[in-house]
Amino acid sequence: MFENILHQGVTGSLKEDIAASSLAPALLFAGPPWAGKGTAALELARALSCENKTGGGPSGRFTRAPWNCGCPSCVRHRFLASQDFLLMGKKSFYPEIAASAAAFSREQGRGTKMLFSRSLRKLLVRFSPVLWEGDPKLGKIGDLTAGLEEDLEEFESRDFSGGENQRKLEGLRASLVKQAIRLAAEGTGELLPIARLRRAAYWSRLAPLGKHKCIIIENAEYMKEEAKNSLLKILEEPPQRVTIILTSSQPKGLLPTMLSRLRLYSFVQRGPEEEAEVLRRIFKKDDAEGPAGIGAYLESFLPVSGAAFYPLGAYFAASLAAAAGRMLRGEKRPLPRTLVELGKFAAPIAEQGGFGRPAPDMKTALAGVLKTADNFEISGLFAKFCAALLKLLSAWLRDGAGYPEKTRMAALWKEKLSRAFSSADLYNIGTALVLESLGEDLKLTMTEDR
Repeated sequence: MFENILHQGVTGSLKEDIAASSLAPALLFAGPPWAGKGTAALELARALSCENKTGGGPSGRFTRAPWNCGCPSCVRHRFLASQDFLLMGKKSFYPEIAASAAAFSREQGRGTKMLFSRSLRKLLVRFSPVLWEGDPKLGKIGDLTAGLEEDLEEFESRDFSGGENQRKLEGLRASLVKQAIRLAAEGTGELLPIARLRRAAYWSRLAPLGKHKCIIIENAEYMKEEAKNSLLKILEEPPQRVTIILTSSQPKGLLPTMLSRLRLYSFVQRGPEEEAEVLRRIFKKDDAEGPAGIGAYLESFLPVSGAAFYPLGAYFAASLAAAAGRMLRGEKRPLPRTLVELGKFAAPIAEQGGFGRPAPDMKTALAGVLKTADNFEISGLFAKFCAALLKLLSAWLRDGAGYPEKTRMAALWKEKLSRAFSSADLYNIGTALVLESLGEDLKLTMTEDR
């Protein structure tokens, strides 16, 4: 039990609570990103549903069977195929999927095959009919999940040894990654909606098919306020034979009334050597290959690094300011002070980040942003871009003198960024169209400001 969670002493506390039958009905796994919180939650769900009990431990208490337990429940849980758990919440899927695919390419074996399979199933299980019943997007999502499920079952069941089969395997592996990118972009958002929580609440009060049920909500701070209130009702009266597990890197984002009803298990930031071991043993990474650290390595598979979003946002802002300035000069209108100052502030940041001077026109600027971010096809990238622009605005407000027009300009930018994010995240409007509309709105905002 918890053999797949390396260098996290908190798993010892979990084992003790399971053995003593003193586990609370609602738990919070808190700690930094990539600390194993989600993996530990899935492993706990397996352990609680295990059909085998092994004697031992102090006072004759029992411990659950290990990771390779052969009972039907554990087998289903290892392949994330159990009907007795629900998994939901925000997650950056692509880095783990891409890194797992790379691990399988380096060392093809049962372990890396399961690693890649589970990385995909962590996405697929979020589209359980329990959670999506009645959703208007279910038809389109259903086609995507069915295709990915079919190809994944082929990958899991076939032996691909031999030259020709190896080529088929690589093609199937690449196809699975592409399908996962599309499914994540179409069906997952940044904020967990209340409809998911309401369906989970109804499901939680039905009898389990096996011994125990689990609801796992990853990155639980990313819930709409009404969803948090809906979850609070479940926490106040937790159903029998159900364990609720929340994971969070920012527990302060949860309601205080929620925190008071959760038993905390703290995950720590692993040291450099410990993280290197995780990468070697789990992802088969050579120490000299790619960046050090779990987060840096996994995010290296993204088309644009997290650090690059800030200068990319600066390039977008500087290009907008330049385009607005050209339009005003053509109309022989004066340039607002805010427009000039924002352009002068953003342009050096973009150049230092390797994006060069402002684009000659907005079409070129938009094309540059989309190309750099791989058209924002990977779920979560547009949110990072919007966050970078907000960070840029905050830095600009602190830079130099403050005055009402500057504050007003920043407030308008934030309003339009929020609207653009909602269009992409809630209404699933294409990011290219959203970005183009955002650019036009912001350009007009800067030309109208005085």
